[in-house]
Amino acid sequence: MIVRFTPRAAAFAALTSAFLVTAFAGFASAQAPAKPAATAAVAPAAALPPASDSLPVPPPPQIQGTAWVLIDAASGNILASFNPDLRVEPASITKVMTSYVIAAELKGGKVKDTDQVMMTENAWRKGGAATDGSYSGFAVNQTAPLTEMEKGMVVQSGNDAAIALAEHVAGSEDAFAALMNQYAARIGLKNSHFMNPHGLSQENHYSTAHDLALLGRALIHDFPVAYSYNKIKELKVGPITQPNRNLLLWRDNTVDGIKTGHHSKAGYCLMASALRGDQRLISVVMGSTSEAQRATDSQALLNWGFRFFETHKLYDAGKAVAKQKVWKGQSPEVQLGVAEPMLVTVPRGKYAQLKPSIDVPKSLVAPIKKGQAIGTVKVMLDGKVIAQRPLVAIAAVEEGGFFKRLWDEFWMWWESE
Repeated sequence: MIVRFTPRAAAFAALTSAFLVTAFAGFASAQAPAKPAATAAVAPAAALPPASDSLPVPPPPQIQGTAWVLIDAASGNILASFNPDLRVEPASITKVMTSYVIAAELKGGKVKDTDQVMMTENAWRKGGAATDGSYSGFAVNQTAPLTEMEKGMVVQSGNDAAIALAEHVAGSEDAFAALMNQYAARIGLKNSHFMNPHGLSQENHYSTAHDLALLGRALIHDFPVAYSYNKIKELKVGPITQPNRNLLLWRDNTVDGIKTGHHSKAGYCLMASALRGDQRLISVVMGSTSEAQRATDSQALLNWGFRFFETHKLYDAGKAVAKQKVWKGQSPEVQLGVAEPMLVTVPRGKYAQLKPSIDVPKSLVAPIKKGQAIGTVKVMLDGKVIAQRPLVAIAAVEEGGFFKRLWDEFWMWWESE
């Protein structure tokens, strides 16, 4: 069908069209939202103090050992180190990896903390009282609840308990070692390989001071209950009471773990962690000369770290860090925050020099789910990124109605021109 306009109708249509275009353009200039910046500076939750001069951090204490490291648990950053990536035998610090695997398998429902774990003949002969290594004291061919067997491994550093747990969780030591390496890769340990659950010397069983520190950080963060066993000072199994070999548990009440290690090839080793206020540090000393020396050096590293570095909470979990425009949504914007509290550790006096910023997509389109990752918040100090976390949507933004979506589609086109 062909529609013919009379001259009067055509003039009216032209006039109406001109009016609508003019009105629409005016509305556009008044109502169109500004293009959001992809990167913008943001303020931390706590106001920065006035800038102040800070003295340089003095060198760390002299440590006796083949390798050592001190890291900030909040970020994983190295504060001081010597040969941090040198491959060394981890000795009984290996059992921290064993604890991690057990905790992960518990969380996954593969085993239960009430499981009865058998102290097998194999576990008893390889790691029991008749050997030269540390043992738990559980009787051969008898069972104990998984959590009690694990405490025997952690507190008393029982090689027999480590073997019994490995057999229970994976069927054999070899199968459990395969799990250890899978979880190590998931954690991000780049220079470690495990051959057994106890840490006795074996070819191709190695780690580094840095990897071990990151392992301790992962256990603390991911499985705090399993980590809490490390602060038990002594454990009684049957008639035998044995003390935790981490001497710092008696010297410093802020130390709450984590694990010792020793054999002839590894020397004396200690992974230690302390929490003072919001600040947690983790030290690892490998290849020390004695039980006393590893404790003294670990204490010195922790004290140095707490003295010359400070931890601040920049953002609380679930609170808005920034807002961002959302197209085609029931709400015109989404609030962005962090899923976990964001802590940063910096040299004392440097807090005022932090420069937080966000990096978010230029255009966001509904629907957006609660918790959906949208961009990153970064913190710079002296031109380097010292911390970064994903930004997530604090609340969902549902898709808008038909006309809202149509209207925003036009504006998205308008701004792209």
